[in-house]
Amino acid sequence: MIKDQKLPTKAVVVTGASTGIGQSCALYLDRLGFTVFAGVRQQADADAIQQIGSERLIPLFIDVTKADTITAAVQIVKATVGDVGLVGLVNNAGIAIGGPLEFIPVAKLRTQLEINVIGQIAVTQTFLPLLRQGQGRVINMSSISGRVAMPFFGPYAASKFALEALTDSLRVELRPWGIEVISIQPGAIVTPIWEKSVARAEQILNDFPDEADNLYGPRLAALRQTVLKTGQNGIPAVEVAKVVARALTTKRPKTRYLVGRDAKMGTILIKLLPDRWRDWLILTR
Repeated sequence: MIKDQKLPTKAVVVTGASTGIGQSCALYLDRLGFTVFAGVRQQADADAIQQIGSERLIPLFIDVTKADTITAAVQIVKATVGDVGLVGLVNNAGIAIGGPLEFIPVAKLRTQLEINVIGQIAVTQTFLPLLRQGQGRVINMSSISGRVAMPFFGPYAASKFALEALTDSLRVELRPWGIEVISIQPGAIVTPIWEKSVARAEQILNDFPDEADNLYGPRLAALRQTVLKTGQNGIPAVEVAKVVARALTTKRPKTRYLVGRDAKMGTILIKLLPDRWRDWLILTR
């Protein structure tokens, strides 16, 4: 926490700020003059982001799947911002689990939904009183996968489709208090989530029966290369951070922001193409 210093009134919480989009959002908002509570889970990550941020950036230990860490985090934020409250909550924490749905362990599917869906609501519920005080905004980090479900990314896409639904409901529910709820839908971004996703998928695949390799082996091998290539050729995470900043500060924010050319093209395709045509296009890639 910042000691002996009056904090700016623009305070925002960003979850999942250790790497990738979350870290870029925390640092970019910090540079814009926000007081940023950067959600991390490990001391090493707290030390790392604090070294590259200003004195306004405050590491906040929070695991979106553990209620006690969420409660402790909100108490720290409340003690720091006082009655001023928060101008924003960026729900960014998340993971990506992939593989053929025929063989995905149900426990892994639960983990995907627990982190990417339940965890986001748990955090939002706890921070809402501070958002009311500050007339703040909720920014949910979704994905183009929340509109287009690709093969072998069913668990991840399901979590983002669910987050889109919750965003829509929450937006209307919180309207009487002027709290905007906004979805950010990036396409391919240069972020460690791609490498982590492949590594996680390979761990899962190692536990699959031989039948899974017989049925899906060649397609999964091709998918692995596509995912790694996508992660290398995506746009920088700071481009997402810029959109998050716009959503937090513009007078009349959009309900959804697409980020990246592929995200925009994907949205056009799902609007124009019948489902069967889209399936054929995906299979022939």
